[in-house]
Amino acid sequence: MTGNTARSTVLPVAPSRGRLRPLGLDEVRITGGFWARRRQVNATATLDHCRDWMERAGWTGNFRAAAEGRLGRDRRGREFADSELYKLLEAMAWQAGSGDTAHDADLAALTETVAAAQEPDGYLNTAFGRPGQQPRYTDLAWGHELYCHGHLIQAGVAQARARGEGELTKVARRAADHVCATFGPDGDQGVCGHPEIETALVELARLTGEGRYLDQAALFVERRGHGTLPEGEFGRAYHQDDLPVRRAGVLRGHAVRALYLAAGAVDVAVESGDDDLLAAVVRQWEAAVARRTHLTGGMGSHHRDESFGDDFVLPPDRAYSETCAGVASVQLAWRLLLATGEARFADLAERTLFNVVATSPSEDGRSFFYANTLHRRRRGTVPAADAVTLRAESGLRAPWFAVSCCPTNVARTLAQLPAHLATADDHGIQLHQYADAEITTTLADGHPVALRVRTDCPYGGEVAVRVERAVPGRPWTLSLRVPAWTAGATAWLIGPDGARRPVGPGTAQVTRAFRPGDEIRLELPVAPRWTVPDPRVDAVRGTLAVQRGPLVYCAESVDLPDGHDVDTIRVDPSAPPQDGPDGTVVVAGEATAYGDRPDAPWPYHPLDTPAGPPAAERRGIVLVPYHSWANRGPSTMRVWLPAERPASHPLRLGAEGDV
Repeated sequence: MTGNTARSTVLPVAPSRGRLRPLGLDEVRITGGFWARRRQVNATATLDHCRDWMERAGWTGNFRAAAEGRLGRDRRGREFADSELYKLLEAMAWQAGSGDTAHDADLAALTETVAAAQEPDGYLNTAFGRPGQQPRYTDLAWGHELYCHGHLIQAGVAQARARGEGELTKVARRAADHVCATFGPDGDQGVCGHPEIETALVELARLTGEGRYLDQAALFVERRGHGTLPEGEFGRAYHQDDLPVRRAGVLRGHAVRALYLAAGAVDVAVESGDDDLLAAVVRQWEAAVARRTHLTGGMGSHHRDESFGDDFVLPPDRAYSETCAGVASVQLAWRLLLATGEARFADLAERTLFNVVATSPSEDGRSFFYANTLHRRRRGTVPAADAVTLRAESGLRAPWFAVSCCPTNVARTLAQLPAHLATADDHGIQLHQYADAEITTTLADGHPVALRVRTDCPYGGEVAVRVERAVPGRPWTLSLRVPAWTAGATAWLIGPDGARRPVGPGTAQVTRAFRPGDEIRLELPVAPRWTVPDPRVDAVRGTLAVQRGPLVYCAESVDLPDGHDVDTIRVDPSAPPQDGPDGTVVVAGEATAYGDRPDAPWPYHPLDTPAGPPAAERRGIVLVPYHSWANRGPSTMRVWLPAERPASHPLRLGAEGDV
């Protein structure tokens, strides 16, 4: 790894070393398109929604109760509820870092509420340590105290980077000092049942230059996997306490915990120059992506323990794919990209952003999926708008959950998203995610550069990068990621001179002495395409899915005639998927109207004896982007579509989309 002196100060992740230097919120501004709309809804609706619900649920009031000595009687919410307020504070801080002042008053008021609850030695938690509560750190496996401290520290770092060190940063530093004093080399040798403190401490070390925070993070990483925590009903792998990080071969156990720990290990590895530790995390990531990841990029197959399943155990109708695991996967991929410069990490981040993170919030930003199934068999019911939803498996997005980690995680991710678009190195600038954006930064030699990006992604494949400012006669390299999903088709890179050259998945580069007005274009093939699963994924053998560009598509019952349902669909793989109106895709196939057909005496029959189902209707089946499903009311849905025997006739769209 090389030195990596960050020029931006408004950075969610600010490594001092690595292959690439991230560009911060003061260098990249998203100006339009898909992600601008999502960020606008996040800023104008989701942040206030989360603030109001935490007040309503009493989670903000816990801090007031702590300051007033009422906690033993009046505390509300789960043991980790404090962390949700911290994630909201972090999101508000990153919004401020983008120049948005709308939540400054909320940020200040909530910070004052939090600060009043901090104890003199820096400890801050509303679930432990006060009269009528369990003593501090008596339930490291499930208490989430260090986890909550981690989110507090990240919020404090965000405030310092966005607006300069203020009261929230001081509260965070006092908490971090308490953690180091309590869990240092000669202190408590335990670890938290839910990793998170590791990334926070490393980021605080990067902010302050104080090595003891990095040392404490490294201690937590090295202590993991030695049976420090008591074995619970889900086994030691649930807490990643079964194997040391360096020896593990794959991400396992609780998906969010595993991904947060891996991100923290990357941070420690980068700052300490520990290439062996970094290689161990890369090995685990590779195995998890190859064998334990859903088509959407979602991670986690088990509902009972929110965990990774065994290799290739990826049932679509039991896909848990928690939104927070998607957020954590993006965090890990970003860190690996910065450390290595390899485009494959940005590929997974793109897939996960569009098909997990963007799927969770509703169009109005006021309800959310906690889990992101790939097959919904029942329509479910609309959750009450004024009540907490107890179960994460709701058939529709819910306004708030008893465990509402996902809304605030989505909020802080969208608030910091511009800082995930681009990087720089000694040779030039790299674009990793595509959105309408303006980029203003300096090259390694200090010369200023400004770019304007225009794109119709994700629905189209045109990316145009115009050089607005450059140093005359100074050659440098502009690099653009060519996504892995372009494999099998041709992507084109068009230089300022108009010359076109084909480029394959990976990175396309243009090196020249750019002049203002120069434009580089990337044309990505986004025609809809069939996707087949690895045959070892038994649950979806014999099915197909459709992708278009980075988007995964699904069938939704609201697009089928009455009496038809997604479980009756059979698609024709001999007919290529076709573009439909308004970003939809149309595939050839048939759907059966089962209606109230009575049950057969026995649901199985010999191969050569037809069961006699009702006649199927041949039609063009409309698919919609997976991230948009369930925005039109209760529905059933499926991503993986059973294939019929190949048909000989092509797909023809009639006036109503029929074949």
